[in-house]
Amino acid sequence: MRLPRPIRPLTAVALACALAGVFAPAEASAAPAEPGRGRFGIARLKYGGGGDWYGNETSLGNLLAGVRERAGVPIAAGDAPVVTPTDDELFNYPMLFMSGHGNVKFTSAEVERLRRWLEGGGFLWCDDDFGIADSFRREMKRILPESELVELPWSHPIFRSPYAFPRGLPKIHEHDGGPPKAFGAFRDGRLCVLFTFDTDLGDGLEDVGVHDDPPQKREDALRMAVNIALYALTQ
Repeated sequence: MRLPRPIRPLTAVALACALAGVFAPAEASAAPAEPGRGRFGIARLKYGGGGDWYGNETSLGNLLAGVRERAGVPIAAGDAPVVTPTDDELFNYPMLFMSGHGNVKFTSAEVERLRRWLEGGGFLWCDDDFGIADSFRREMKRILPESELVELPWSHPIFRSPYAFPRGLPKIHEHDGGPPKAFGAFRDGRLCVLFTFDTDLGDGLEDVGVHDDPPQKREDALRMAVNIALYALTQ
């Protein structure tokens, strides 16, 4: 396996502009929280319905380390926190990650809160661990009824920078035998929801030994996840 070359860090101007909006998701009824300001953070979204929202336990820590080491982005200290849609801390985070195998279900209050978070600048990445697709799509219709999840073309910028994936998502784990696909929901032309299907990037991000993945699969998963995080940061 050829060792990965470090990517060019974000320029000082681009990084400053991006981090100035790190806590951009704004709620009119609450002032932006100060802890962690100026540092990029990703929170894990806890959802109801019985699905295993707590999976991929080590994935976010490894992703954040990759963003710091490969792109020079300041990262919030500590483990990636867990938030629910109604937590005050939700609006501290520009990006949420969720995954699982089972059912996803949000209350009416959670639907409204997530809609406000997304419309205020938030970016939600859902990674299908196998079995979450139907319920996630159902809940997205409640959260963003005007925005369909559409398949992203391989030419989309999320596949191009900083790492090139000319054929779209890498295949990390086998599920139904189909090709990996990425779907997105847009608001006012901005990609605000990413659904990665039949790829299992979250598993590829886990610590060595959690899954029996070869080094190249783990590297592909990290590169693609870094693309996703930097895309979310700079939108």
